[in-house]
Amino acid sequence: MKPNTQQLSDLTIQVRRDILRMVHAVNSGHPGGSLGCTEFLVALYQNIMERKEGFDMDGIGEDLFFLSNGHISPVFYSVLARSGYFPISELATFRLLNSRLQGHPTTHEGLPGVRMASGSLGQGLSVALGAAQAKKLNGDNHLVYTLHGDGELQEGQNWEAIMYASAKKVDNLIATVDLNGKQIDGTTDEVLAMGSLRAKFEAFDWEVIEITKGNDIEAIIGGMNEAKARTGKGKPVCVLLHTEMGNGVDYMMYSHAWHGKAPNDAQLVTALEQNYNTGGNSDY
Repeated sequence: MKPNTQQLSDLTIQVRRDILRMVHAVNSGHPGGSLGCTEFLVALYQNIMERKEGFDMDGIGEDLFFLSNGHISPVFYSVLARSGYFPISELATFRLLNSRLQGHPTTHEGLPGVRMASGSLGQGLSVALGAAQAKKLNGDNHLVYTLHGDGELQEGQNWEAIMYASAKKVDNLIATVDLNGKQIDGTTDEVLAMGSLRAKFEAFDWEVIEITKGNDIEAIIGGMNEAKARTGKGKPVCVLLHTEMGNGVDYMMYSHAWHGKAPNDAQLVTALEQNYNTGGNSDY
């Protein structure tokens, strides 16, 4: 049975706490984008994706997810652990030497749930296309999901993959763009304006859905279910997810400053006070 909205909201708060404590412990990491995508990844793994028990790299008979903007590894690791892929206690090893939980996800450490190394931006869609086409060749009707940063779309390889996906009618793919308008050096418009992403994806012959409340659990589930309904019709599907970087921590929101900066001791206390799980504190 899928968790209800309240349970998803409680888990979202817990994941936020994980993110904040992980980056604080090593004074390193990317809390801004991680916090902005927390609701999405919680909803994806707990409600939207069809997943099997356990983990294998082949992923036959289940939906697959590829994280392209790998620097938001804190939220990815937390959601994976709290979805049963590996022990929650392992979150305490984030970015430590010899840990499986490095700053960017890797596959050579054998961490369950991680299907590609994503230290370099712009490559996730290309990998996902291979997986999606393999599913078609295998007669597997499950879907492939990806997540990308909006600033990441400034990388050219994305547009080759976007062109390929529609040309080859890869219609078992749902690519979500975290549209927060910020990247490490400022706003995306200041760094390299991309104009209308909806118009661009539509020009490349994709189906496009916008979720304007990208930090709202119910809006995410509704939008992603609509995206699923549009698969299998000859076109890949793009979801433009409007989020707020640093969501849930007031001093991190509305700024790019926390893209890659950890909170100090006092800032951590403030952030955790803003994200206290009244349903019971289950910090690792």
